[in-house]
Amino acid sequence: MNRDGIINLLKPAGMTSHDGVQFLRRLTGRKRIGHTGTLDPMAVGVLPLCIGSAARITEYLDLDYKKYRCEMQLGIETDTQDIWGTVILDRRSDFAFDREKIIDVLHGFQGLQSQYPPSYSAVRVNGRRLYEYARQGEAVEIRPRLVDIKSITVIGMRQETGRVTFDVECSKGTYIRTICHDAGRILGCGAVMSCLIRTASGAFSLKNTVTIEELMEGNPEQYRLEPDFPLVHFGKAVVNGERGKWFANGGHLRMSDVTVTREPEFKHAGEGINIRDEYRNAYNIYLEQNLLTDTETNGFLGVAFYENEQEKLVADKIFLSDRTIFE
Repeated sequence: MNRDGIINLLKPAGMTSHDGVQFLRRLTGRKRIGHTGTLDPMAVGVLPLCIGSAARITEYLDLDYKKYRCEMQLGIETDTQDIWGTVILDRRSDFAFDREKIIDVLHGFQGLQSQYPPSYSAVRVNGRRLYEYARQGEAVEIRPRLVDIKSITVIGMRQETGRVTFDVECSKGTYIRTICHDAGRILGCGAVMSCLIRTASGAFSLKNTVTIEELMEGNPEQYRLEPDFPLVHFGKAVVNGERGKWFANGGHLRMSDVTVTREPEFKHAGEGINIRDEYRNAYNIYLEQNLLTDTETNGFLGVAFYENEQEKLVADKIFLSDRTIFE
């Protein structure tokens, strides 16, 4: 697999995000591969793996919200906040199952929340992962982080088993098992995450995932997504061959050099939106389609930010890996 791009892996349970990266490295022979966000080992679902220059898109995905389907087991607490940890509290036989209260508590997590990451997590403190401290029995101060939980929708309850299923849409960095843990504390019975499926991450969804078996049986290239696939929040501008080559070599562009076909989503967003100012004027730059001789490329050259002082589009990252596009 020679072309840069993204494989949206349907991660199975038991595989770490790093395992997914290593698998694709062995399969494709490419070394530069990274993922766009850690998914718990026992969770399943969407895990985008970025190959080559596409790995540089990660910082642009902070605006993306993620979607999960979660099953919560009431009446139990573990050291990892999920069903696979060591049990430290078990009240499954003596707590009252109150449907209305459960719904109210979960809905109370919607909106901006100050959330403490779990001790067993990949969050770094002083250069080390929190799970490294936890495994060594070392105490470390864990600071809360601000997360945005756009919605929580309860879709099923089973009183006989004490299990609740709900869907969540949330910002990057939100721990779903911590929602379960905190909800259990409020309910007074304890709770853990017993199943988790990541159903979407920005533009990536279960619909465009590929399994390990499919990758091994076929040509991974057929499942490759272009590097610009998830950059849906940015504007779109098209350039001719001369200006495209200039831009690909780091040159700035005047607005008169491009044809804008889509404006940035957050260009006129209110000041309360917590995004980098550059993203309000970010554009994906493309070469005119009639100049492309390779039908397998969409002409994506890179990302540029419009700078008011210079009144120009300034290249932030160039993603073009095949310079023959200009030949």
